[in-house]
Amino acid sequence: MLTIAGFDPSSGAGATADLKTVAAHGCYGVSCLTALTVQSTSGVHRMEPVSPKLVAATLWELAYDFNFDAVKIGMLATAPLVDAVVRFLERVRPPIVVLDPVLKSSSGADLLDQEGTVHLAKRLLRLATVITPNLAEAAALSGLQVESLTEMKSAAERLHRLGARNVVITGGHLNRPADLLSMTSAKGREQVEFAGERVGSTSIHGTGCAFSSALACNLAWGKSLRDAVRLAKEYVTQAIRNARTLGGAGALNHFHSVEAQLRGQRSTSQPLSEPARASKRKKSASKRR
Repeated sequence: MLTIAGFDPSSGAGATADLKTVAAHGCYGVSCLTALTVQSTSGVHRMEPVSPKLVAATLWELAYDFNFDAVKIGMLATAPLVDAVVRFLERVRPPIVVLDPVLKSSSGADLLDQEGTVHLAKRLLRLATVITPNLAEAAALSGLQVESLTEMKSAAERLHRLGARNVVITGGHLNRPADLLSMTSAKGREQVEFAGERVGSTSIHGTGCAFSSALACNLAWGKSLRDAVRLAKEYVTQAIRNARTLGGAGALNHFHSVEAQLRGQRSTSQPLSEPARASKRKKSASKRR
Protein backbone atom coordinates (compact mmCIF):
# COMPACT_ATOMS: atom_id res chain seq x y z
CA MET A 1 0.00 0.00 0.00
CA LEU A 2 1.17 3.51 -0.82
CA THR A 3 0.66 6.42 1.56
CA ILE A 4 1.03 9.99 0.30
CA ALA A 5 1.25 12.19 3.36
CA GLY A 6 3.26 14.61 5.46
CA PHE A 7 5.94 13.74 8.02
CA ASP A 8 5.15 14.04 11.72
CA PRO A 9 8.35 13.73 13.83
CA SER A 10 6.32 12.35 16.76
CA SER A 11 5.03 9.55 14.49
CA GLY A 12 1.56 9.91 15.95
CA ALA A 13 0.17 11.08 12.60
CA GLY A 14 1.27 11.40 8.99
CA ALA A 15 3.22 8.94 6.88
CA THR A 16 5.05 7.15 9.70
CA ALA A 17 1.79 6.56 11.58
CA ASP A 18 0.26 5.30 8.33
CA LEU A 19 3.09 2.82 7.89
CA LYS A 20 2.63 1.53 11.44
CA THR A 21 -1.07 1.04 10.77
CA VAL A 22 -0.32 -0.71 7.48
CA ALA A 23 2.15 -3.07 9.17
CA ALA A 24 -0.34 -3.82 11.95
CA HIS A 25 -2.80 -4.95 9.26
CA GLY A 26 -0.34 -7.36 7.67
CA CYS A 27 0.33 -5.21 4.60
CA TYR A 28 3.55 -3.81 3.16
CA GLY A 29 3.65 -0.02 3.06
CA VAL A 30 5.62 2.45 0.95
CA SER A 31 5.45 6.21 1.31
CA CYS A 32 5.82 9.51 -0.47
CA LEU A 33 6.29 12.56 1.75
CA THR A 34 4.53 15.78 0.79
CA ALA A 35 5.73 18.02 3.61
CA LEU A 36 8.02 18.20 6.62
CA THR A 37 6.58 19.55 9.83
CA VAL A 38 7.85 20.75 13.17
CA GLN A 39 5.30 19.23 15.52
CA SER A 40 4.69 17.00 18.50
CA THR A 41 1.61 15.27 19.84
CA SER A 42 0.60 18.69 21.21
CA GLY A 43 0.46 20.60 17.93
CA VAL A 44 1.99 21.73 14.64
CA HIS A 45 4.41 24.67 14.82
CA ARG A 46 5.84 24.83 11.30
CA MET A 47 5.37 23.23 7.89
CA GLU A 48 7.59 23.08 4.80
CA PRO A 49 6.11 21.56 1.60
CA VAL A 50 8.21 19.22 -0.51
CA SER A 51 8.65 20.36 -4.11
CA PRO A 52 5.98 19.01 -6.50
CA LYS A 53 8.71 17.77 -8.87
CA LEU A 54 10.28 15.70 -6.10
CA VAL A 55 6.90 14.29 -5.08
CA ALA A 56 6.07 13.39 -8.70
CA ALA A 57 9.47 11.75 -9.19
CA THR A 58 9.02 9.73 -5.99
CA LEU A 59 5.55 8.56 -7.00
CA TRP A 60 6.69 7.42 -10.44
CA GLU A 61 9.76 5.66 -9.04
CA LEU A 62 7.55 3.72 -6.63
CA ALA A 63 5.05 2.96 -9.39
CA TYR A 64 7.80 1.43 -11.56
CA ASP A 65 8.75 -0.85 -8.66
CA PHE A 66 5.40 -1.76 -7.08
CA ASN A 67 1.81 -2.57 -7.96
CA PHE A 68 -0.36 -0.77 -5.40
CA ASP A 69 -3.37 -2.61 -4.00
CA ALA A 70 -4.44 0.67 -2.38
CA VAL A 71 -3.36 4.30 -2.08
CA LYS A 72 -4.06 6.42 0.98
CA ILE A 73 -3.76 10.20 0.64
CA GLY A 74 -3.37 12.51 3.60
CA MET A 75 -1.76 15.94 3.94
CA LEU A 76 -1.02 17.63 0.59
CA ALA A 77 -0.06 21.14 1.76
CA THR A 78 -0.37 23.11 -1.52
CA ALA A 79 -2.32 23.28 -4.78
CA PRO A 80 0.70 22.23 -6.94
CA LEU A 81 1.06 19.11 -4.78
CA VAL A 82 -2.65 18.32 -5.18
CA ASP A 83 -2.20 18.66 -8.95
CA ALA A 84 0.87 16.38 -8.95
CA VAL A 85 -1.07 13.67 -7.13
CA VAL A 86 -4.06 14.09 -9.47
CA ARG A 87 -1.85 13.62 -12.55
CA PHE A 88 -0.32 10.51 -10.98
CA LEU A 89 -3.68 8.94 -10.11
CA GLU A 90 -5.13 9.71 -13.55
CA ARG A 91 -2.36 7.71 -15.21
CA VAL A 92 -1.83 4.88 -12.70
CA ARG A 93 -5.52 4.33 -11.77
CA PRO A 94 -4.96 2.29 -8.58
CA PRO A 95 -7.91 0.03 -7.66
CA ILE A 96 -8.51 1.66 -4.27
CA VAL A 97 -7.91 5.29 -3.30
CA VAL A 98 -8.76 6.48 0.21
CA LEU A 99 -8.60 10.27 0.56
CA ASP A 100 -8.34 11.79 4.02
CA PRO A 101 -8.80 15.50 3.18
CA VAL A 102 -6.46 16.98 5.77
CA LEU A 103 -7.11 20.73 5.90
CA LYS A 104 -6.03 21.73 9.43
CA SER A 105 -4.28 20.10 12.35
CA SER A 106 -6.23 19.51 15.55
CA SER A 107 -4.28 22.44 17.01
CA GLY A 108 -5.58 24.73 14.23
CA ALA A 109 -2.56 24.98 11.90
CA ASP A 110 -3.32 25.12 8.16
CA LEU A 111 -2.12 21.94 6.41
CA LEU A 112 -3.57 22.72 2.97
CA ASP A 113 -3.67 26.22 1.47
CA GLN A 114 -6.90 27.79 0.20
CA GLU A 115 -6.12 27.18 -3.47
CA GLY A 116 -5.21 23.60 -2.64
CA THR A 117 -8.58 23.07 -0.97
CA VAL A 118 -10.31 24.27 -4.14
CA HIS A 119 -8.20 21.94 -6.31
CA LEU A 120 -8.88 19.03 -3.97
CA ALA A 121 -12.64 19.60 -4.18
CA LYS A 122 -12.66 20.07 -7.96
CA ARG A 123 -10.10 17.51 -9.12
CA LEU A 124 -9.23 14.98 -6.42
CA LEU A 125 -12.58 14.02 -4.87
CA ARG A 126 -13.75 12.32 -8.07
CA LEU A 127 -10.65 10.09 -8.18
CA ALA A 128 -11.15 8.65 -4.70
CA THR A 129 -12.89 5.39 -3.90
CA VAL A 130 -13.89 6.85 -0.56
CA ILE A 131 -13.16 10.08 1.31
CA THR A 132 -12.93 10.30 5.11
CA PRO A 133 -13.45 13.90 6.32
CA ASN A 134 -14.06 14.72 9.96
CA LEU A 135 -16.82 17.17 10.93
CA ALA A 136 -14.74 20.30 10.30
CA GLU A 137 -13.40 19.02 6.98
CA ALA A 138 -16.86 17.98 5.82
CA ALA A 139 -18.12 21.47 6.68
CA ALA A 140 -15.26 23.20 4.85
CA LEU A 141 -15.66 21.11 1.69
CA SER A 142 -19.47 21.10 1.58
CA GLY A 143 -20.00 24.68 2.70
CA LEU A 144 -22.58 23.46 5.23
CA GLN A 145 -22.71 23.44 9.01
CA VAL A 146 -21.92 19.92 10.24
CA GLU A 147 -22.59 19.51 13.95
CA SER A 148 -25.12 16.67 14.10
CA LEU A 149 -25.88 13.35 12.45
CA THR A 150 -28.64 14.96 10.38
CA GLU A 151 -26.21 17.61 9.14
CA MET A 152 -23.62 14.91 8.40
CA LYS A 153 -26.13 13.29 6.04
CA SER A 154 -26.76 16.58 4.25
CA ALA A 155 -23.03 17.26 3.95
CA ALA A 156 -22.43 13.78 2.54
CA GLU A 157 -25.03 14.44 -0.17
CA ARG A 158 -23.31 17.70 -1.06
CA LEU A 159 -19.95 15.92 -1.25
CA HIS A 160 -21.48 13.33 -3.58
CA ARG A 161 -22.62 16.15 -5.85
CA LEU A 162 -19.06 17.49 -5.85
CA GLY A 163 -17.87 14.15 -7.23
CA ALA A 164 -17.20 11.90 -4.23
CA ARG A 165 -18.38 8.32 -4.84
CA ASN A 166 -18.35 7.16 -1.22
CA VAL A 167 -18.07 9.26 1.92
CA VAL A 168 -17.29 8.45 5.54
CA ILE A 169 -17.77 11.43 7.86
CA THR A 170 -16.15 10.69 11.21
CA GLY A 171 -18.06 12.17 14.13
CA GLY A 172 -15.86 11.45 17.11
CA HIS A 173 -16.44 14.98 18.44
CA LEU A 174 -20.23 14.66 18.60
CA ASN A 175 -21.88 14.42 22.03
CA ARG A 176 -22.80 10.89 21.01
CA PRO A 177 -19.89 9.80 18.77
CA ALA A 178 -20.98 8.31 15.46
CA ASP A 179 -19.61 7.88 11.96
CA LEU A 180 -21.67 8.06 8.79
CA LEU A 181 -21.00 5.98 5.67
CA SER A 182 -22.73 7.26 2.55
CA MET A 183 -22.38 4.89 -0.42
CA THR A 184 -23.16 5.17 -4.11
CA SER A 185 -24.35 1.98 -5.83
CA ALA A 186 -26.45 0.88 -8.80
CA LYS A 187 -29.47 1.06 -6.49
CA GLY A 188 -28.78 4.67 -5.59
CA ARG A 189 -27.57 6.16 -2.32
CA GLU A 190 -27.32 4.22 0.94
CA GLN A 191 -26.36 5.76 4.27
CA VAL A 192 -25.25 3.68 7.25
CA GLU A 193 -24.66 4.96 10.78
CA PHE A 194 -21.95 3.51 13.01
CA ALA A 195 -22.47 4.29 16.68
CA GLY A 196 -19.27 5.02 18.60
CA GLU A 197 -18.20 5.20 22.18
CA ARG A 198 -16.36 7.82 24.18
CA VAL A 199 -13.03 6.39 25.36
CA GLY A 200 -11.61 8.20 28.37
CA SER A 201 -8.19 9.06 26.95
CA THR A 202 -6.29 12.10 25.70
CA SER A 203 -4.21 9.89 23.37
CA ILE A 204 -6.09 10.76 20.21
CA HIS A 205 -3.36 12.39 18.10
CA GLY A 206 -3.53 10.89 14.60
CA THR A 207 -6.91 9.16 14.81
CA GLY A 208 -7.90 10.35 11.31
CA CYS A 209 -4.68 9.04 9.78
CA ALA A 210 -5.07 5.67 11.49
CA PHE A 211 -8.71 5.34 10.48
CA SER A 212 -8.15 6.10 6.80
CA SER A 213 -5.07 3.86 6.60
CA ALA A 214 -6.89 0.99 8.34
CA LEU A 215 -9.82 1.49 5.97
CA ALA A 216 -7.50 1.29 2.95
CA CYS A 217 -5.87 -1.89 4.27
CA ASN A 218 -9.18 -3.62 4.89
CA LEU A 219 -10.38 -2.70 1.40
CA ALA A 220 -7.10 -4.03 -0.02
CA TRP A 221 -7.77 -7.31 1.80
CA GLY A 222 -11.07 -7.55 -0.06
CA LYS A 223 -13.48 -6.45 2.66
CA SER A 224 -16.71 -4.73 1.67
CA LEU A 225 -16.83 -0.99 2.26
CA ARG A 226 -19.28 -1.42 5.13
CA ASP A 227 -17.11 -4.06 6.83
CA ALA A 228 -13.93 -2.08 6.16
CA VAL A 229 -15.40 0.97 7.91
CA ARG A 230 -16.52 -1.12 10.88
CA LEU A 231 -13.12 -2.81 11.23
CA ALA A 232 -11.23 0.49 10.87
CA LYS A 233 -13.43 2.05 13.54
CA GLU A 234 -12.80 -0.89 15.89
CA TYR A 235 -9.05 -0.66 15.24
CA VAL A 236 -8.89 3.03 16.16
CA THR A 237 -11.05 2.55 19.27
CA GLN A 238 -8.72 -0.16 20.55
CA ALA A 239 -5.66 1.91 19.61
CA ILE A 240 -6.99 4.70 21.84
CA ARG A 241 -8.04 2.36 24.64
CA ASN A 242 -4.62 0.66 24.73
CA ALA A 243 -2.54 3.80 24.20
CA ARG A 244 0.49 4.45 26.38
CA THR A 245 1.08 7.79 28.09
CA LEU A 246 3.53 9.27 25.60
CA GLY A 247 4.17 12.90 24.69
CA GLY A 248 2.16 15.91 25.73
CA ALA A 249 -1.22 15.03 24.24
CA GLY A 250 -0.59 11.34 23.66
CA ALA A 251 -0.65 9.17 20.54
CA LEU A 252 -2.40 5.96 19.57
CA ASN A 253 -1.03 2.49 20.12
CA HIS A 254 -0.94 1.33 16.51
CA PHE A 255 0.36 -2.13 17.44
CA HIS A 256 -2.15 -2.98 20.16
CA SER A 257 -3.21 -6.21 18.42
CA VAL A 258 0.41 -7.31 18.00
CA GLU A 259 1.11 -6.62 21.67
CA ALA A 260 -1.96 -8.64 22.67
CA GLN A 261 -0.64 -11.60 20.66
CA LEU A 262 2.78 -11.29 22.30
CA ARG A 263 1.22 -11.17 25.76
CA GLY A 264 -0.72 -14.32 24.93
CA GLN A 265 2.44 -16.09 23.77
CA ARG A 266 4.27 -15.12 26.96
CA SER A 267 1.46 -16.39 29.17
CA THR A 268 1.31 -19.77 27.41
CA SER A 269 5.07 -20.26 27.18
CA GLN A 270 5.66 -19.22 30.84
CA PRO A 271 9.02 -17.48 30.28
CA LEU A 272 11.82 -18.21 32.70
CA SER A 273 12.78 -15.73 35.38
CA GLU A 274 16.29 -14.27 35.15
CA PRO A 275 17.78 -16.62 37.83
CA ALA A 276 16.24 -19.59 35.99
CA ARG A 277 17.75 -18.39 32.72
CA ALA A 278 21.18 -18.10 34.36
CA SER A 279 20.92 -21.62 35.77
CA LYS A 280 19.91 -22.97 32.35
CA ARG A 281 22.89 -21.24 30.71
CA LYS A 282 25.30 -22.80 33.27
CA LYS A 283 23.88 -26.28 32.64
CA SER A 284 24.20 -25.83 28.87
CA ALA A 285 27.80 -24.68 29.24
CA SER A 286 28.59 -27.63 31.49
CA LYS A 287 27.20 -30.10 28.91
CA ARG A 288 29.31 -28.54 26.13
CA ARG A 289 32.44 -29.00 28.22
